[in-house]
Amino acid sequence: MSEASDTSLSPTAHQVWVRARGLLIAAAILATAGVIIAAVRSGNEYGLLDPRSTDGHGSKATARLLEERGVHTEIVTTATKARKAAGPRTTLLVSDPEALSRSQRADLRGALRRGGRTVLIAPGPAPTKDLVRGAQAAAPATTQPTPPDCDYPAAERAGDAELGGVRYRVSNDKADLCYLHQGLPSLLRIPDEPSDDGERPRPEGDTVLLGSPEPLYNQRLAEHGNASLMLQLLGSRPHLVWYLPSSADASAPQGGQRGFLHLVPDGWTWATVQLSIAAVLAALWRVRRLGPLVPEQLPVSVRASETTEGRARLYRRADARDRAADALRAATRARLASLTGVSTAEADSPQALIPALTSRRADARFESGAHAQRASSDSGRLNSLLFGAPPTNDTDLVRLADELDHLERRFTDATSSTRLPTDKERTQ
Repeated sequence: MSEASDTSLSPTAHQVWVRARGLLIAAAILATAGVIIAAVRSGNEYGLLDPRSTDGHGSKATARLLEERGVHTEIVTTATKARKAAGPRTTLLVSDPEALSRSQRADLRGALRRGGRTVLIAPGPAPTKDLVRGAQAAAPATTQPTPPDCDYPAAERAGDAELGGVRYRVSNDKADLCYLHQGLPSLLRIPDEPSDDGERPRPEGDTVLLGSPEPLYNQRLAEHGNASLMLQLLGSRPHLVWYLPSSADASAPQGGQRGFLHLVPDGWTWATVQLSIAAVLAALWRVRRLGPLVPEQLPVSVRASETTEGRARLYRRADARDRAADALRAATRARLASLTGVSTAEADSPQALIPALTSRRADARFESGAHAQRASSDSGRLNSLLFGAPPTNDTDLVRLADELDHLERRFTDATSSTRLPTDKERTQ
């Protein structure tokens, strides 16, 4: 534990920079790329069926055609605004009924019986049940050019249109069932009926269920009779309320936001399950292929002196003189015990080790007669040296190490020149 060595185990600032610069550079590149992407995409971006979007799955072309024919389009993002805007001279288009929560559907239900038209785009079982009386959603069909197969004037004038998707069943015999797939309509028009309190709505009011959003997309509007069908369904009133359900709607959450699993598409959920099963099977397969453990050679051999010096520096940094002294004494006691015939289990017991050392020093074959007479005084010195209090400073620690080394050397030299009696000789 000499103070001459000034080697420090703490890394320098240069070493820290060399180790961390790769991660810092990678983090800087990612941050820069994120800022650039955010800046590039910071313009106006809209979702599916948004009348402001010019993307292939947007609906700006439909909104522009309606505007040219004098239909004013108003975009709303909450169920409350949609309900307030609905009326006899209004067409209410709900672009994504599946995104509506139960409270939103309840709030929107009041807008369906005001004498206007309500168009629901591909509503599934839950919104169909809550919003349309007497209608049920059936299994979807492939979207493809389909003839109208009904006498509803708007469908007859449009002719073939790209419809399919969700199909519907209805118990209302006054409903118009158009664009059939396997006997079930993908376009369903249900005229309004008297309410439960006897109040009859305007006769022109109706609800239209469209099984697929394909005819509304910019990229599909010009195909077949899609444009004609959309203009007739959405342009029958001078005012079109285009409802885009939003997560910012105050009525959307009820007791909290929608869970993560509700937001993940079904395809991703099944893919995750299949990948998990495949991972488990692959793990079991690999486990069966594992053989016995194979010992490997260490890539680096560290000399014992380097290990000792490193541990000494750690003790010195922590001012752990007590632990250093204990380590020195324990090692010396173990070696002395093997020289004096004391078992390893009793090497740390002063009652077993000290008498053995004293008797060995007092043995006439081991020491001269003058030394043998000092056995009692040596016992106290050996006990203090091997089991005494820890040193209080580095000088005392160095002195202890020297004395332990001197003691062990004396016993080692004496043992090498004197044959120790065997167990059989001791018993005799």
